[in-house]
Amino acid sequence: MATGFISLLFSLLSLLFFGFSSFAKPIPGFPSSIIQAEKISPSTPNELYHEKFFTQVLDHYTFRPQSYKTFQQRYLINDRYWGGAEKNAPIFLYTGNEGDIEWFAQNTGFMFDIAPHFKPLLVFIEHRFYGKSMPFGGNKEVAYSNSSTLGYLTSTQALADYATLIIDLKKNLSATDSPVVVFGGSYGGMLAAWFRLKYPHVAIGALASSSPILNFENITSPYSFNNIITQDFRGESENCYKVIKRSWQEIEDTASQPGGLEILRRSFRICRNSISASSLQSWLNTALVYTAMTDYPTPSNFLSPMPAYPVKQMCKAIDDPKTGNNTFAKLYGAASVYYNYSGTATCFNLDDDSDPHGLGGWSWQACTEMIMPTSGSNKDSIFPASEWNYEDRAASCKVYFGVEPRPNWITTEFGGHDIKRVLKRFGSNIIFFNGLRDPWSGGGVLENISSSIVAIIAEQGAHHVDLRFATSEDPKWLQDVRKREVSIIAKWLSEYYDDLDPAN
Repeated sequence: MATGFISLLFSLLSLLFFGFSSFAKPIPGFPSSIIQAEKISPSTPNELYHEKFFTQVLDHYTFRPQSYKTFQQRYLINDRYWGGAEKNAPIFLYTGNEGDIEWFAQNTGFMFDIAPHFKPLLVFIEHRFYGKSMPFGGNKEVAYSNSSTLGYLTSTQALADYATLIIDLKKNLSATDSPVVVFGGSYGGMLAAWFRLKYPHVAIGALASSSPILNFENITSPYSFNNIITQDFRGESENCYKVIKRSWQEIEDTASQPGGLEILRRSFRICRNSISASSLQSWLNTALVYTAMTDYPTPSNFLSPMPAYPVKQMCKAIDDPKTGNNTFAKLYGAASVYYNYSGTATCFNLDDDSDPHGLGGWSWQACTEMIMPTSGSNKDSIFPASEWNYEDRAASCKVYFGVEPRPNWITTEFGGHDIKRVLKRFGSNIIFFNGLRDPWSGGGVLENISSSIVAIIAEQGAHHVDLRFATSEDPKWLQDVRKREVSIIAKWLSEYYDDLDPAN
């Protein structure tokens, strides 16, 4: 099994998660981009949507000659269930994340599941600088070449893209009175919430799933992320927690011994290329972090097949008495739940840096405005103790891009401090879903802000589990979450149509 995508992500994520002195610390990334790549049956991608393009302006906020340059922005559309413009049938819009929009469309089954009920037009807009939505002639090499070109990759530009495109689409469809509801998960969920706040004249409501809009400095503790991962594993088994916690030092100690790296290679079935303690630690941490994030109650097909409740399965492997006191055998069994549940992998390549879903642009965003402290680990953490250090992040960004991050820009632009006091005075119609097993939930909105800005919490929920395709195996709590979301969205639409009716 190729582990290239995972390796690339860890080259981007190390600084976010790890305070280990032995770990490499390149540009950080945002793991919430990872959603389960579900197998879609019986539909195929072509049956789910049609690909279209919109001529988008490069810069919405200045009027210099360069600003008027354009690029082709991709969006996907599904009109199978749409009730039509003449009935003012709704438009459900997905605010694209930091990657190929087809990947997200194929994994946001909730929108397709509820389409027969609401009769909406489904639209998925790709985020600029990702997938096929590449400025500067569609040439990724040019678009990513330096800070002058990447400077147009911002959340505010992306939101303006979405507003411009959907307004134009409604006009072309003669659907100016069709209400728009926005959906998003993870970073896409953050964009959905911010879109509702910034463009209330465009969208009547937003479902923001697992959107850590509070995961910024001086709002959410930098220890929160790793604390939740620790709780996930420790809650399954105290022995599982202890084995993982002591493993980092055992890997270091073994690597420092003569022939130690070969012992590690054989223990973890690493392919015969370069191996180091830090690369192996990163590989293991990937499995722990993403398994905690995607600890779904039903089987999923992330980058490889995953069983239901994979954290439980990892701890079951670690607690297996057949492995005795062999820490590495226990860890290999746990890692195989994430990397090799299908049993088809013969070895793991820690050097493969392929990026099939095109997530590389996040390194720029994480060096400019998306400064989300998550790397703190206290003495009880499943990871070695570490501190969040903004100076380290800033130094890395300076080396990579020649830019200084703006850690307070997001909260300046969108708010976040005293969010309940602020939003209850002017905001409305936002659903914030968070599963408390998701490490990003610590930066989410976990309490109702008002009667129409609602927090839905699932104690056993994982990262935007509500947006997955429904299955017959879904537990009752998950079914109830989705029913509540449907009920709230129906209320928004009912109120909109009441206001639209001249008789009222």
